[in-house]
Amino acid sequence: MATLRRLREVPRHLLVCEKSNFGHDKSRHRHLVETHYHNYRVSFLIPECGILSEELKNLVMETGPYYFVKNLPLHELITQEFINTFVKKGKLILSLDKDTYEETGLQGRPSQYSGRRIMKFIVSIDLVALSFNLDSKKYERISWSLKEKKPLKFDFLLAWHHTGAEDSTMVSYFSNYQIQEHQPKIALSTVADLQCPVLQSSSLRGDPEVACSAPELLDWLGAVFSHAELNNEPNNFISTYCCPQPSTVVAKASLCTVTGFIVSEKICVLLEQLCHYFDEPKLAPWVTLSVQGFADSPVSWRENEHGFRKGGEHLYNFVIFNNQDYWLQMAVGANDGCPP
Repeated sequence: MATLRRLREVPRHLLVCEKSNFGHDKSRHRHLVETHYHNYRVSFLIPECGILSEELKNLVMETGPYYFVKNLPLHELITQEFINTFVKKGKLILSLDKDTYEETGLQGRPSQYSGRRIMKFIVSIDLVALSFNLDSKKYERISWSLKEKKPLKFDFLLAWHHTGAEDSTMVSYFSNYQIQEHQPKIALSTVADLQCPVLQSSSLRGDPEVACSAPELLDWLGAVFSHAELNNEPNNFISTYCCPQPSTVVAKASLCTVTGFIVSEKICVLLEQLCHYFDEPKLAPWVTLSVQGFADSPVSWRENEHGFRKGGEHLYNFVIFNNQDYWLQMAVGANDGCPP
């Protein structure tokens, strides 16, 4: 698999860009999406498209629901009933300040972003392994800590990828608490006469006067998703940004943004559908899929600790070309390690 990789460090974030093809055996696109768990916004842009297909519309409408539970005791998440009902694999990861950590008596490690004075600790509990040893001293100690020694309560957002069970299961399970069901917010729009960068799938770095680079595209996407003006008018005091060159104007482009708590399995299905967009000839040379994580999530990808100070970014973007090549761009805050 021919993959180009570059890392750009700027004051606010770290950006990794790479190129591959969805047909390659070693393509890691699905694994990367599946291991980015805490997603709050998903956007896709399709140039030369005025009306979305029914398949894409249906997928967008099926991204929910998710749930908000108020004042949920943390010990509810380590019971065998909860694990057997909702958890197939996974960990409970706690990011605790120094005082709370010491009061719980749990075993953890200092946050790698603590600085000279260790003020934050990370506690990781393997829920599935714990459920197989409910008679162990380890389970007794954790249960005592969370139920009696330091009974923590939090407001939770909950989302799950169910396989056959009814959505009402989560509502009924937490019926003793204040639980509310929410649907993601969906915004669909058609942008007319959109100036788009010219891209070549083989050139991540771009080529002067021929094609734009991957970082230039990501900056441009941020402006488009923010509905910023791209004409660099001299009397525009909000934004002086303009589309990178070379560029071309498309008559119409479809833009969709879904905001909520979105499980990675739903994003995998959406990515697969966008990959099939070019099964039939299209005017668009490429489409994009962008995913942003919660700024204050304790992890970014997999169990990698996420450093939240000034920005908290952790996001990725796919550029899907009509020959099934793709660019993958991953970014995290400057206080994080390099994206995977």
